[in-house]
Amino acid sequence: MLSRIVFGIEYNGSKYFGFQKQKTTNETIQGLLEESISKVADHSIKTFCCGRTDSGVHAFMQVIHFDTQSSRSSKEWIMGVNSYLPKDIRVIWCKAVDETFHARFSAKNRTYLFNVLNSNTQSALWSDKSLFVSQKLDINSMRRASKYLIGEHDFSSFRAAGCQSKTSLRNLESIKISKKKDFITFELRANAFLLHMVRIIIGTLLMVGKRDISPKEVDRILKQKDRKYAGKTVSSAGLFLLGPEYPPKYKLPAYKNNLT
Repeated sequence: MLSRIVFGIEYNGSKYFGFQKQKTTNETIQGLLEESISKVADHSIKTFCCGRTDSGVHAFMQVIHFDTQSSRSSKEWIMGVNSYLPKDIRVIWCKAVDETFHARFSAKNRTYLFNVLNSNTQSALWSDKSLFVSQKLDINSMRRASKYLIGEHDFSSFRAAGCQSKTSLRNLESIKISKKKDFITFELRANAFLLHMVRIIIGTLLMVGKRDISPKEVDRILKQKDRKYAGKTVSSAGLFLLGPEYPPKYKLPAYKNNLT
């Protein structure tokens, strides 16, 4: 009899080629997870995730599910799989669910966080977990600009050329911009995201923050529906998947933002 198991995964994506398994390398999050879970399950495992992250992107709580014939306790799954994983990838919780659950399709929304170090000097400790910007940023202008992006829109202007999604319509539920000492964090929640959408939005809002463009210009960029009008795609180093939200009936742990 098959059981459906859900994992919450935390990882530092700095040295990996993104989440999705690839034929040319085993240095992906999914590849290493499936290899480790298969050893504990004693049979081949295929995983499904809430959303694939790019190379260099981190996760507070990536959610995956898999089906297995093996019977293990939550503790045995967590300790067993972690014993085979590198230390920068960790299973942080485990739960059995019914077959109606799907890590991707059951998710109501996903939240990403982008971390900017706005300081005169770069950081040795945060170089792979933040984008360094030395120019003073106008937070209030960026907040005003972000309001134009809230709601359901065609986000073609904020979509990478290689995006394979059938539609560029997305519902961006919220953008929160906060400052703590030298760090500015952008927290974006949407039903789903296009390829590089978060990183292009951040690149555009930083143009506002540097006063290269006005907040109102972001509305014009959105309505152009053309990638060439938006800001550059910023580095993946400052990007974190905070996690997805699921219907209460599954009783899964909520993600936690430990940066702000």
